[in-house]
Amino acid sequence: MNNWVTPLAQDKSVNQVEQSTWQAELSLGLAKTVRGSVLKQCRHKGPLYVQKAFYPEGRDLAHLYLLHPPGGMVSGDDLRINVEMSPDARSLITTPGAGRVYKAREDKTLQTQHIQLSLAPGSSLEWMPLENIIYPGANTQLNTDVYLDDESTFIGWEISCFGLPASGQSFDSGALKQCLQVFRQGRLKVREALQLNPEQHHFMHSRAGLAGHAVNALLIAGPFDEVDAPETVDLLAKLQSICTASGGNRNDANALVAVSLNDAFMQVRYLGDCSEQARLLFVQCWQQLRPVLLARESCEPRIWAT
Repeated sequence: MNNWVTPLAQDKSVNQVEQSTWQAELSLGLAKTVRGSVLKQCRHKGPLYVQKAFYPEGRDLAHLYLLHPPGGMVSGDDLRINVEMSPDARSLITTPGAGRVYKAREDKTLQTQHIQLSLAPGSSLEWMPLENIIYPGANTQLNTDVYLDDESTFIGWEISCFGLPASGQSFDSGALKQCLQVFRQGRLKVREALQLNPEQHHFMHSRAGLAGHAVNALLIAGPFDEVDAPETVDLLAKLQSICTASGGNRNDANALVAVSLNDAFMQVRYLGDCSEQARLLFVQCWQQLRPVLLARESCEPRIWAT
């Protein structure tokens, strides 16, 4: 995702415009075998794939890096990612760089991404992609659905950066629909939806909305069935301490950070102007969450250090 794609010039021919769109799909299936958690299925269509599984912390848990060589979505692109975790399989999935949604063409053709994560009993998945950068003028819909079965565990986050604040380009045009849903045994437990259209309303700058901030991020972890258990109460206190310290970070002193436990799911929220601070905050929280939920110490993906 580090590769750059030059936006299409406005005078391209119709055929060239059609060739610029990608219908990309990636289906991954992880299974627990005598050799550990292995990538049993890896089918892809278009420029969306993984190279192989890595095992920096042993064969029981596979690290996967999602690769999208174009580096971002242009008008007409449709990316679909499906992950199936078999019983007792364990995986951590991340990306080598930020995702990008570029400015849409004049016809405002939609740019879409659909992610479906399905966890069988006893499995665990850590979904930790780097941030999505939504360029000014983008017209996009981003959906993520997580399906948990009995005794499966999920830690995941979404970090969205609106516009290019480092370049002084705010998200003052375009449209975004973003939805994250978590189901447990078929019942909806968490639903987070965000709709932005800065040309029609002022949600970006409203105090009841994003309050002028460019980065909105959410971490979800769970389930915690025993919400009054001492380890859960202690964990919540540790996360609150981390959030309090991060809220005063000199790099983003105006950031709003909070943690809550809702319907067995821990949620950490960040609203500020620095996607790096949001990720570092979430990594700190993940380092506390992982031993409690997965009985594992943290092991950061090696790709983050490159």
